[in-house]
Parts: sequence; C-alpha cells; structure tokens
Amino acid sequence: MTNRLARAQSPYLRQHADNPVDWWEWGPDAFAHAVALDRPAFLSVGYAACHWCHVMAHESFEDAEVAAALSAGFVAVKVDREERPDIDAIYMAATTALTGRGGWPMTVLLTPTGEPFWCGTYLPRTTLLDLLQAASHAWADRRDEVAAASTQLLAAVTASVSPLPPTPIDARTLDAAVARLATRFDRRHAGFGAAPKFPPSMVVEFLLRHHARTGHATALEMATATFEAMARGGMYDQIGGGFHRYAVDAGWVVPHFEKMLYDNALLARAYAHWWRATGIPLGREVAERTCDAILRDLRTPGGAFAAALDADTEGVEGLTYAWSPAQLVEVLGQPDGRRAAAELSVTEAGTFEDGLSTLQRRSEPRTDADRQWWNAVRERLLEARSRRPQPFRDDKVIASWNGLAVAALADIGSLLHRPDLVAAAAAAARFILDLHWIDGQLLRVSLAGTVGTAAGLADDYGNLAEGLLALHQATGEGQWLADAGRLLDAAIARFGDESGVFFDTAADTDLLVRPHSPSDNAEPSGHAALTGALLTYAVLAGSAEHLARADAALAAGGTVAAQDPRFAGWLLSVAEARQAGPLHVAIVGSGPTATALTQTARSATSPGLVVVAGPPDAPDVPMLAGRVAVSDQATAYVCRGAVCSLPLATVPDLEAALSAGAP
Repeated sequence: MTNRLARAQSPYLRQHADNPVDWWEWGPDAFAHAVALDRPAFLSVGYAACHWCHVMAHESFEDAEVAAALSAGFVAVKVDREERPDIDAIYMAATTALTGRGGWPMTVLLTPTGEPFWCGTYLPRTTLLDLLQAASHAWADRRDEVAAASTQLLAAVTASVSPLPPTPIDARTLDAAVARLATRFDRRHAGFGAAPKFPPSMVVEFLLRHHARTGHATALEMATATFEAMARGGMYDQIGGGFHRYAVDAGWVVPHFEKMLYDNALLARAYAHWWRATGIPLGREVAERTCDAILRDLRTPGGAFAAALDADTEGVEGLTYAWSPAQLVEVLGQPDGRRAAAELSVTEAGTFEDGLSTLQRRSEPRTDADRQWWNAVRERLLEARSRRPQPFRDDKVIASWNGLAVAALADIGSLLHRPDLVAAAAAAARFILDLHWIDGQLLRVSLAGTVGTAAGLADDYGNLAEGLLALHQATGEGQWLADAGRLLDAAIARFGDESGVFFDTAADTDLLVRPHSPSDNAEPSGHAALTGALLTYAVLAGSAEHLARADAALAAGGTVAAQDPRFAGWLLSVAEARQAGPLHVAIVGSGPTATALTQTARSATSPGLVVVAGPPDAPDVPMLAGRVAVSDQATAYVCRGAVCSLPLATVPDLEAALSAGAP
C-alpha cells in the first residue's frame, strides 16, 4: 500500500497517513484509478480540529476490517474541507439534500466519475461496514438504481449551489430582516434557534449596524443579550480569552472545544463594535482578550495565523479546559479555590463530563478589589493550565481566515490604541501576500512556509481584501489599498459574472458544478466577502466602477437576505453600510489635535464609515489627495457620497458633522 498522505499539505490528511486504509488525495489520479477498476469512490471529508472526525478515524479508519472492505470494493479519497471548501460545498449540498442535515466527518459514496449516490456524516464502525457491503452489492447487481440515485442527487446539488434570482436590498428589506430575526431570537438564553448554539458573528454585526443607522431598539437588545450570553458562558474561554466553536446546549454552558481562527477574528471585531456602540466594558475586555489569545495561541513563526486548536487533548475532548472544585483548590488554595468555584459555576456534580465543569462567569466583579482578585486568579489558573497537556494545533495558514484576522486586529488596534495589534495584522498580511500571491493568483493554504497548490476561492480574495482595507485605514499607508485593489480586480475576473454574482471557484473548475454559496456559514460567503470589500474599496479609492460592482453584488445576494437573514448576516451588514453611506472622513496633519480627530472619527458608529488619516496630499492615498491642513492645523473632511462638509478643525465640529442625520 502506498502512503500517499504522508507528504500532504494538510495536517488533517497527515493524521490519516498511517491508517491501514489505502487513501488517495482528491484529484484526477484517484478518479482515473476508480474508472480503471470500475469501482465507486468512498469520499471522507473532515478537518484537523474535528472531534467526531477523530472518533471515526479511531473506530473505523484504523481498523483492519474496515480497511479491507474499502480496499476490496472502493477507491478511498480523503479531503480536508478547510483546504478544499469548494469540494466540501458540493458534497455537503448532496448530503443535506439526502439526509436533511450536514456535519463532519462527511461520508459520501461516488461513482467513479465523482457523482454522489449515497451521503451521510459520522458512522459507527458496524454501520459503516454494513454500508460498504450493501453498496458493493448495489454497484455490482443494481447499477441502474445507483445511476438513478446519482442523477437525482446531482440535480439537487446543482439547484442548491446555483445563483438565485436577484432581489434588491433596500431599507424595507433591512427592517424586515430584523423583524424576522426577532421571531427566531431565544429570549431566555439569547442567540437564535435552539441547541446547538453557534455564535451568530455576522448577524450581530448586522444588528449593530442597523441600530446605528435607524435607532432600532430591538436590534440592539438582541445583539447585546447575545454578546453578554456568549461572553458569560462556557463557550468563551474565561481564563485564556477567545472562543470555542459552539455550545452544545441552548444556554451556552458546554462548548464543542475546538478553537477556530475565523470565529475568534469575527467575534473579536464584533465585540469591539458592540463596545463602541454601547460603552459596555465587557465588549472591550472580550475583544482585547480574544485578540491576545489569537496572538498567543495561533501566531506562527512567520507572523501569520494557524487555522485552529483541536477539540481533543490526548483523545479526550475538553481535557485542557475543564475543572473540578478540587483542582481549583489545588491551584489556588482553599479560600480562593472555593470562591473561584462559586464564581465560575464549577460544581461537585460538574456541568460537563466526569465531574468536571466548564468555566462560566455569570456576573461582573462588583468592586475594584473584586476585579483585582479575579485578574490575579485568572492569571494563576492560566499558568496552571499551560502545564496541562495541550490540544494539537493545526498549523496550516489559510488566506481567507488570515484576512479575517488581519481585519480584526487592524480595526481593533486602531480603535483601542493597540499599535501591537496593528503591527501583528501588518505582519500577517505581508506573509500572505509574499507567499500566497503568485503571478496574479492567490493560493489558499500554506504550511511551515511552503504554499500548496489549492487555488484561492472567492472568500480568500474577499476576506484578504477586507483585511488589507482595514490596514489601510489603520495605518494610512497606500500600499495596502493598492494590494487590495489588485486582489479585487483579479477576483472580478476569476469569479464574477455580468449579473453581479460571484461564484466560489473560477470558471475552469474541474468539479461537477461551479458552486456559488449564496449564504454565510461560519464565515462570510465568498460572494458576501467580495461585496463588502468592493464597497469599502470603492469609497477609499473613489472608484465608481467598483461601487457599481458592489451594488450589483448586493442585489445578486438579496434573495437569501430576504428569505433567511440568519444566513446572510454579512451581506446585510454590507447593505447597511450602503444605505448609510458612503460616509468617509479624511484627517490630515499631525500632533495631538490630529490624534483626537482621528479617534473621534473611529469612535463613530455609522455602518457606512471609512476613516483615513495621514499627511496632507499623501501619495497613493486617494482620500487624502488634495486635502490640506488649514492654517497648518490638523483638519478633518467629512463627505457623504459626493457631498462634503467644510474643513473641520475641532472635535466638537467633527462630532456634529458625524452625527448629522443620525437617528
């Protein structure tokens, strides 16, 4: 048996390199082999931090009987969904169409040419063996039934990943989206829907923007309740900062323990915006501590950020993170340990498994002394936890997710006076551009400084451009804007069509269909990511052409936004920016007044706001072109669309200009 996965770019594939299963990586060689043998393909899709992927691997893929069954009748193909989300999107559409739900590991049986005819997710060993036997018999004796199932599934997949008719997003659409979200809002525990509870990162961003534009009280109430519930519960890492993937219960108590870069980037930015809108200290604390966790736990030697931390430690989910009262006393001593157990909801019975509890912090410290005690306890617990076995880190660097991290760090660093965060964002962006951008094309994944062959998808281009545009605003450096423009122009050519749709892949895809993801998943869809970046770039660069592209893309995604706003949070956020703007503030000059004007502008909540500060008439910075410092004093220029205010030289005048027209 050839060990084909040992040199794979993906750490997830490498985890399976020593299986007795004769795995192939996805590619033409695997399917040519299946055609030559006239055997179906067995497709298994997962990712490195996935708990149930590990369970199925140990139960089945390390088992000799399963390996023999696969070898006898199938060509086994393993895919990392984070490396190839385009493949995952197509076969997840098939899985959802057939079973009504999805998840990972995903298990799909394919014809030798890649058409699905059976789909599922995690399968226990005995169930998997029964499936393989039944499928082998069906392939041998009832090929016509297999072909019919395949034809039906392929039609469902094509419908699922094809663009929908355009629907303009106007102010009424945005109002209706808030009303629809209110019907799904969990008024007891916050968030949307029932268990499991996923962080609605992009939806709460939309609600904040809608409130900023309209003053809608319910929008802010839903966002605030959700921010507080997530930050108080076990999904938030109370001692280390940052968020686990989701809560398995409705009350946000027990998380699924993997930590993903995209979740933490999106949530950190949203929490900072919540603090900006409300002044609630919890928002700032969570935003900063999440950024600190990204830098501490996910930064790679090259300055970019790793994809994830595993859900499991030494095969046990939550081993690193869960505590018993006795363990707290062991670290903190009797008085502090008992107090910490009470304040962190650590009970003798446990809130998790085996008498262990997740850490929750259901109330804020009441006094300065309480706050000092908690900060000291948190540091002691974090130091003790660092001596425990630690989860595996998936060190692959994904362009898309790094773009989200760059955007968060640059935005939060400039808002909260954290130049270290801005510097970290710049280092990550430079890493991606230097290594992943080759001959006018963005590649998606690298590992240990070596870039892979997987082409960047629409979300890679859109999210990275978003990060570069945030860096341009944080630093005033024109190069970031120029790099974003190159990415966006390449994305328009590769993924766009004349209707405003952005497909996930380029037109020359070798997949069954060319997928278009109309809705967000755990991160913005490629279509929404490019739409948002195009709008921001249009304002920063003064480009009517890119603004028209953004408007067309907004309409192209409007159907999903109208039908189910839970899955269109980022596009709705972009639509709020379009409704409120473009509103742009240029600040020229230096010194304390320039700093005060810049911070005033960045503290504004208008969803259509962009801010750039720098020297007068700075080269390569279109928003500063022709702008002068009046009487050699720092000066702000505020424009709504094509209408600009007179030059402003004081903070009160700038505040008045920014609040004009606000609810």
